[in-house]
Formats: sequence, structure tokens, C-alpha cells
Amino acid sequence: MGKKHKNAAAEPPADIPNKKLSEKAYQKELRKLHEELVTLQRWVVAKGLKVCILFEGRDGAGKGGTIKAITERVSPRVFRVIALPTPNEREKTQLYFQRYIKHLPAAGEIVIFDRSWYNRAGVEKVMGFCTPEQTERFLEGVPMVERALVESGIILLKYWLEVSPEEQERRLLDRIDDGRKIWKLSPMDIQSFDRWDDYTVARDAMFAASDTAWAPWFVARSEDKKRVRLNVIHHLLSKIPYEALPVDNVKLPKRKIKIRHDDTSSFRYIPELF
Repeated sequence: MGKKHKNAAAEPPADIPNKKLSEKAYQKELRKLHEELVTLQRWVVAKGLKVCILFEGRDGAGKGGTIKAITERVSPRVFRVIALPTPNEREKTQLYFQRYIKHLPAAGEIVIFDRSWYNRAGVEKVMGFCTPEQTERFLEGVPMVERALVESGIILLKYWLEVSPEEQERRLLDRIDDGRKIWKLSPMDIQSFDRWDDYTVARDAMFAASDTAWAPWFVARSEDKKRVRLNVIHHLLSKIPYEALPVDNVKLPKRKIKIRHDDTSSFRYIPELF
């Protein structure tokens, strides 16, 4: 393999700015990273790479927005987002990992889990949807499962988005007040809101059991939504070796229109209200 694409190799700044990133600066950097993601996409398809990215974090940590920032300029046939609903009665009787395994990437795919098998170590544990014994067995077994995934050739990246209680509360209140976001506020969010300490204990136990050399956890500060999106994209690009493939010089051919049919009076146009 030749030299890695240089934009993805640069290290992020060590200091952590207090000021929120402006929209102009955010869009400028995001455009650059989107171009890099397209370059990565072409490499993944050409070389048949298999990439799996997990996003975990408390409610309101910014997982959905970060995933959207990653995927908004790439192909959904290459970047697949998996956000599984509550398991049905049949799935509850299956091997726990079974419903996740079928979504793992094949060659030429990048699969992003918006919450993953770590539900068993987080929300299921905190909310009592599984027994303590089930959580313990999960934490004992997950390093071996992930080792098998990595040894099969899957590039596995695990991200935890860390948000403060104050910022989480602000974001959840914003969902209540914004008709565009109210769908994000589930009954589970309300029930789990006052269980901050329980989630902290669960997070720490999860890290202790599953932060391994072959599948480490990467933590991203999420106080500023714009910064965390840029930082995560920058980091994942640095963790997947790729190169820029040659791009054909595309030119549109001269178009020849022989049939003219300008009478569109029979078309059912929608009302033009704007």
C-alpha cells in the first residue's frame, strides 16, 4: 500500500476550546471531511474492506447527529446505518448477538450502529430489561466476540460520546420545545433521565470489561455538537488506512434532443406555495 491520504493522518489539536464552533467554520471543515469520506468510500469498495462503527452514549449525547454528519454525502449502499428497535418476542429467545450479527458488513461496506450490542451493558442493565447474570455473561463474552470479528477482517471502531448532565438536560428540554425534535424524546428517555449515576456505573463496568487491545473504546467529548462531529469523522478517517484512487476526467457528452413535447398541461403539478 502506498502513502496514506495525508488529510486523514494529521493529529487533532491537543487543546480543548471553550468557545463553540461557528457555523461558517464548521461547514468549511465538514466539507473537507466529506470529501475525505467519499475518498474512503471509493477505497473501501475497491479493496473490499469491511468496516463496523459503533456509537454509544447517554440519551442526548449526539449520536444521531454525528452519524448523520458522517453519512449525508456518501452512498447509503456503502454506508449502512443500523438502528434496531426493541427486540420482538422471537428475538428475545435468540442468542443475544444473533440479531446484530446479520447486519455486520460484507466486503465493500461500512456499517454504523446507532446503539449496538452494548445495549445489554447499558440501557437493558439500568432499566432492568435483563438480569444481572445476563449482563455479566455479556461482559465476559463480548471481548471474545469482538476478537472474532476483528480476526475475520472487520475493522471495528467503538465510540462513546460523553456529555455533561447540564448539556444533556438542555438538549432534552430542547426536544420538548421543538416540534421537529419531539420524536427523539422517547418514554425511555424520560424514565432514564434521573438515573445518571446508574448509567455512569454501567459505562465504567462496560469500559473495564470491553476496552481491549483489539477493540478499544474511543471517547469523544460532546458538549459542542459541531466539534464532536468533526472530531469523530477526523478520528475514524485516521483509523482506516486508505488512499485516494484516480478519478476519471468526466465530461458530459453533447446532448441531442430530437423529440420536443412542451405541452405539459395534462401533468398533475403540485401546488406551488413557495
